[in-house]
Amino acid sequence: MGQSNSDTGWRWISERGLRVATGGTTLTRYLSLVSQNLPEIEDLIPSDDSILLILHRGAPVSAALRAALAAPLADAATQTGRLHEIAVEYGGAAGPDLPGLARRAGISVADCIERHAATDYTVTFLGFQPGFPYLRGLPEALCAPRRATPRVRVATGSVAIGGAYCGIYPADGPGGWHLIGRAAVTTLFDPARPAPALLMPGDRVRFVPA
Repeated sequence: MGQSNSDTGWRWISERGLRVATGGTTLTRYLSLVSQNLPEIEDLIPSDDSILLILHRGAPVSAALRAALAAPLADAATQTGRLHEIAVEYGGAAGPDLPGLARRAGISVADCIERHAATDYTVTFLGFQPGFPYLRGLPEALCAPRRATPRVRVATGSVAIGGAYCGIYPADGPGGWHLIGRAAVTTLFDPARPAPALLMPGDRVRFVPA
């Protein structure tokens, strides 16, 4: 195993795993690495402020990879992924936290829905559950800290807000985000598909009120 490299912001965290600190440039760096298709990389896993590079067993960190990690990032367009238009049933039993978020923002429920659906979101990374998309683009007025008490069960397809992110729950399970609606969406994660996750980093999501 090689040594960490502070100049390029990466360090080994396992025999084959490199953690690359990316800060706010995660998606741009991820798309740059994907586009270069470097042969020693087996997988790339972006997160909130870093990317985990999984190398093929026995593969060294090549000069090309070192250069890719050290290279300055151009103002690369992150709008290169697929656009998914997803219908959402806002409020009611599907979105019990919507009225509270509207009050917190000092706007009506209708205005809250309009603002939420008026922007295109970008999938920055996946996590929490398989296929759970962390979506950037939430209007500042709708950002809200996670709930003090998580729910034991959140229904599949629930659209939720947590901090500066919006997300969609791919499966039933516990969750601490604010529920604002439910998406009419095909399966977000299916391990039997060639690409198991429907939404991938770099993809865009546009919510359409049902």
